[in-house]
Amino acid sequence: MTTDLRLQTSVRQILGLALPISVAMLVPQINFITNNVFLGGLGELELACAGITGVYYLIFAVIGNGLNNGLQSLIARRAGQNLLKEIGQLFFHGAWVALAIAFAGIAITYTLAPMILRATLHDTVVADQVIHFLLIRIWGLPFLYLYVMRNALLVGTNQTRYLVWGTLAEALTNIFLDYSLIYGHFGMPTLGFDGAAYASIIAEGTGLVVIYAVIHFKGFNKQFAFFEQTKLSRATFKLILVQSSPLIAQYAISIITWEYFYILIEHHGARALAISNTMRNIFGVAGIFSWAFAATTNTMVSNIIGQGREEEVLPLIKRIVLISMGCSFVIFALLNLFPVVFLSFFGQGEEFLSEALPVVRVVSVALLMMAFGSVWLNAVTGTGNTLVNLTIEAITITIYCVYVYIVLEYMDLPITWGWISEWVYWLGMFSMAFFYMRSGRWKGKKI
Repeated sequence: MTTDLRLQTSVRQILGLALPISVAMLVPQINFITNNVFLGGLGELELACAGITGVYYLIFAVIGNGLNNGLQSLIARRAGQNLLKEIGQLFFHGAWVALAIAFAGIAITYTLAPMILRATLHDTVVADQVIHFLLIRIWGLPFLYLYVMRNALLVGTNQTRYLVWGTLAEALTNIFLDYSLIYGHFGMPTLGFDGAAYASIIAEGTGLVVIYAVIHFKGFNKQFAFFEQTKLSRATFKLILVQSSPLIAQYAISIITWEYFYILIEHHGARALAISNTMRNIFGVAGIFSWAFAATTNTMVSNIIGQGREEEVLPLIKRIVLISMGCSFVIFALLNLFPVVFLSFFGQGEEFLSEALPVVRVVSVALLMMAFGSVWLNAVTGTGNTLVNLTIEAITITIYCVYVYIVLEYMDLPITWGWISEWVYWLGMFSMAFFYMRSGRWKGKKI
């Protein structure tokens, strides 16, 4: 096991980090698609409800990602400085912060979510089914938050090749239990829509056990002295929260806004909601390379700055953008050449396919924009200036919300126009992040 965690900026180093992250991100997206394919077999209403529940849970999932990204940036900075024991201290404290936020999310779901959803969803059948599902599904949050902490550790310390084991275990468990619990196979109860909730919770728990077993048997707990500094440190908690809080707020605002988007989509009917749910699945799978290169950018920028090599940051970002765009262009071409192949997985009729096709075209262009926008935005995260991330998000989201309200609610245009909001979002993100990084105002930031 290497004791020098300082990174280089070569293409080989970039791909060595990004490709295992891509595989690790692909597996949970397979879980999302598996849930929706099996639920689509129950009917269009269930597929529509899965759109609301999926985005709601995603709100809390990305809050965990915000904590993860802030912690990842700190760990990568310590890796660049080759301070191994401080990495262990950060990871230990990050796990406690994750658990606290997870139980806060459970409390919010039981107290506020039912009132908000009943007030905003027009169809009472959809509202009741969504709420009942979420009151079960939300108990997976502690498993999920502790699970994503491994991202911060393994990505931040250039150990991405170990990411796949936990995600693979989670995916296999989820597929088996989805099939068993939704339809009642292998002697298990037929739980229908709620079966997907129980399957996902058990799968997240399985992934958590497997990845922490890998961390233990590979000796990371000893290398980074996880249990040598078990005394809780107020200064370390403060550092993690100061670094992660803007990112948590940024991601939460982003996905809460997406839930608002889905609520407006629901006003256009169950089919519009079902189509948008399939788009979320396509967006999730097709975007894994963009997010993998974005996570790589966060880690590499922070690591390189930690080594005192600030002059190499901008050339590194441009190199990652070119690779990210190349991967996304292949996906863009496949989506536009074979859109019906992707849509047919969800088992819906010809009318569904004809209405969904123009939305696929719009989403495919948004994927190209995300390929460069997410990389530049995560470069800002890597510099440690997370308040700048939050500011960029707040400005972009304000424009986004105005756009979707005018298009979907005020003008009542088809949902294809609503999905053009992704163009608005990623162009706004990119332009502000790009000009900030080019300005050089991030130089000299200590974390």
